[in-house]
Amino acid sequence: MKREKNMRIGELATSTGVSVRMLRYYEAEGLLKPKRTESGYRDYEPAEIRTVERIKLLGSAGMTLATIRAFLPCVRGDDPVFEPCDELRNVLHEQLRLADQKMEKLMQSRGVLKSFLQDVEG
Repeated sequence: MKREKNMRIGELATSTGVSVRMLRYYEAEGLLKPKRTESGYRDYEPAEIRTVERIKLLGSAGMTLATIRAFLPCVRGDDPVFEPCDELRNVLHEQLRLADQKMEKLMQSRGVLKSFLQDVEG
């Protein structure tokens, strides 16, 4: 069985489409934990590609890095499947509440813009 080789940060950036700077930020936030070579270079396991993809997926859902940090331990296996961690249910409820608030604000903004447009076209 062929073992996948570890990557340096630039290789991980290329593989995931995430900048080196953002990967360093993820590390600083505790989302990535690369090993270090004897010369101090970051040494990423192949599984870190999946971790970064999950971070991107959760970020695209509007989650903050703090929320993503709570979510990542609930991900099992190769797919973005979440196990029922204790924190997961509460986090999901909070994220839905925040999304509902954003939608309400957008609907209010839409109403104001529609009113302006009616006045302009009126």
